[in-house]
Amino acid sequence: MALRLGAIVEALGGELHGDPDTLIVTLAPLETAGPEALSFLSHPKYQGLLAASKAACVIVGPDHQAQASLRGACIVVGEPYLYFSRVTRLWKSALERPVRDRIHPSAVIDPEARVHASAIVGALCVIERGATIGANTELRSRVTVAEGCHIGERCLLHPGVVIGADGFGFAPNNGVWEKIEQLGAVRIGHDVEIGANTCIDRGALQDTLIADGVKLDNLVQIGHNVQIGAHSALAGCVGVAGSARIGAHCTLGGGAIVLGHLELADHVHISAASVVTRSIRKPGHYTGFFPIDDNLGWEKNAASLKQLNRLRERVRSLEQKLDNKGPS
Repeated sequence: MALRLGAIVEALGGELHGDPDTLIVTLAPLETAGPEALSFLSHPKYQGLLAASKAACVIVGPDHQAQASLRGACIVVGEPYLYFSRVTRLWKSALERPVRDRIHPSAVIDPEARVHASAIVGALCVIERGATIGANTELRSRVTVAEGCHIGERCLLHPGVVIGADGFGFAPNNGVWEKIEQLGAVRIGHDVEIGANTCIDRGALQDTLIADGVKLDNLVQIGHNVQIGAHSALAGCVGVAGSARIGAHCTLGGGAIVLGHLELADHVHISAASVVTRSIRKPGHYTGFFPIDDNLGWEKNAASLKQLNRLRERVRSLEQKLDNKGPS
């Protein structure tokens, strides 16, 4: 398969400097791109790779037009990374084959489930009683949508996703655990993408809510009654404990943890591997982890941290004595 540079620009816009009849056979990063590839420069720290790249054409911003033109063809746009994302969708649409069966023969769909006529249900999927699958939503292989859960329109659920398993609810009784039935469901909005083997638990009494445009990576765990606001994005292995509320346009880096019943305001960004132990009500970028070190250094620093409270009290006591003494 190949696309003309001119056809790409006609479809997506941008300012082409080069031969519109140049054929693009593949998409590739700068360092590995060959003479039939389209690549992109999205961050200035990679500009050193630009001059040496063998790509047929590079997508760049206005600041790098001159440098890119010295090496060959380029497409100049305001946001190169966003433009490249659109190129990937254009490329995939050109490669796609017609869908033979929208419902794979191996899928199991309860008669009381509602699946829109335009939805695609892959191999070995299970859709239980009362579940709803919206228009143009795709469930890839082995997705499970449990009883009463709702998936909106234009969603994509990757292999192994489980929507609506029981939340983790148990009551202690004389050294044993008694199950708390999870009576809520999961409601997912429109344009949501959920990565492979991610699990979203059903609510205990009220529904777990995932708003429009949310993006969840692989192996994400969302506990019962969690609410995630519109267009937030959670990277791989994030864990959100029950009843936490995450605002709109938030991001959580890989492996981050949000403890239960906490609240994150809109536009809060959490660094990878951080543990959120308190509610965050002000937008911003937050980090909460202990930096890696050689083991001996880490142990010494950890031992010092254990004494911080005692040292703080000593400082307060000394400050109080100085205040009582007054100026000499």
